[in-house]
Amino acid sequence: MKVSDFYYDLPEELIAQHPASHRSDSEMLVLERRSGAFSRHGFIEFPQYLRSGDCLVINDTRVLCARLWGHRAQTGGRVQAFLLTPAAGGEWTCMLRPGRRLPPGARVELEAAAGSFVVTRKNQDGTFQVRFDVEDVFALMERAGQIPLPPYIDREPLPEDRERYQTVYASTPGAVAAPTAGLHFTSEMLAGLEARGVKIARLTLHVGAGTFKPVSVERVEDHLMHAENYCFSAANAELINSTRQEGGRIICVGTTTVRVLETCFDPASGMVKPGSGQTSIFLHPPHRSRVADGLLTNFHLPQSTLLMLVCTFADHAHVMKAYDFAVRSRMRFYSYGDCMLLI
Repeated sequence: MKVSDFYYDLPEELIAQHPASHRSDSEMLVLERRSGAFSRHGFIEFPQYLRSGDCLVINDTRVLCARLWGHRAQTGGRVQAFLLTPAAGGEWTCMLRPGRRLPPGARVELEAAAGSFVVTRKNQDGTFQVRFDVEDVFALMERAGQIPLPPYIDREPLPEDRERYQTVYASTPGAVAAPTAGLHFTSEMLAGLEARGVKIARLTLHVGAGTFKPVSVERVEDHLMHAENYCFSAANAELINSTRQEGGRIICVGTTTVRVLETCFDPASGMVKPGSGQTSIFLHPPHRSRVADGLLTNFHLPQSTLLMLVCTFADHAHVMKAYDFAVRSRMRFYSYGDCMLLI
């Protein structure tokens, strides 16, 4: 397929700049996977689409307060550091602005006396390796960092973004972007689902900055997918396998959970296996999900790999028609926007 097949026209004013007043106040477009029929509902109605014996799969990654500000020790020039991942030897991989003025050996003093780091290397992909003068960089980020809102949210982070740009079940630090389909859930809704007999399986996929990387090729198959770290435990793999064996459905919350399940699927046994490491799996038509029966997901950017993944759950024409309806009916798009249930 061509990347242009996944284009749609989105008015800029439909890109949500703030979350809904309350998490579950979002709208939800429900798309019937086989027929292509769709209807608009409030997300508060989500539980009625699940039944006892189903399994809801969530991603418990926690977004790092990964944006730090400081000044170059030698000149006083202001520096922005966007931490990406821990690296070998106690270093961190990050993006720096202005990077051209930060050669190896440059020291940056962080604001609010939070500490400092030294640039150790510039990588071929334009990122940098840095070494901090504190041992617990995660604690430093929580104390002095800023939540990294996506580039299409055109404003500075507010104090409330520290809570609203995390899922209520976020527990494993490591992402630089939220698994946004999970932002709609409240603890009360999840507890209610469990009380009705819906199982909840947890896995971790740390969403990386590559999730925003545009697709620059003409043919979908030529795109090189970025890699992200994941962890999927034996207990949760067993929960999903037993659900399928007992006739329950697997409902994924977000594209990240789909990527992990498809990475861990074993065609020989027809089951998922536990594992951890990196996945660069790229899911696009004509692939069809081998594990999940349903997907809750936010609305994604035109021509993005995330929209391509959504089109593995329903025919491309059905998904694009539903997106056209969402635009015409003025639904809210992207991270802080409304959502879509394919079931």
